[in-house]
Amino acid sequence: MMSLESLTDKHIGKKGTEKRDKFEYELNLEIIGSIVKDARKKRNLTQQELGDLIGVQKAQISKIENNTKSVRIDTFLKVLTALKAKVNLQVEFENKELMLG
Repeated sequence: MMSLESLTDKHIGKKGTEKRDKFEYELNLEIIGSIVKDARKKRNLTQQELGDLIGVQKAQISKIENNTKSVRIDTFLKVLTALKAKVNLQVEFENKELMLG
């Protein structure tokens, strides 16, 4: 029996490799998109209604929910604010952690 970590190392690559970093980045985008979509639906909003709340087209909301990489950070933050999400940002630089919240 193998752990998920071992399987990922074997089939995607070890942590720190370009292929693994890309995989994890895309996985995180997928997760964020799903969270936004779930939160929007729990608030009984359509993509159009959420877009109207923050002044963007429905297509922008769709891009976020479907993990398209070309969404502006300010649009994304407006979406989170409209969904009443608490945002904590964690950035790491060369093993040093910087927390903003």
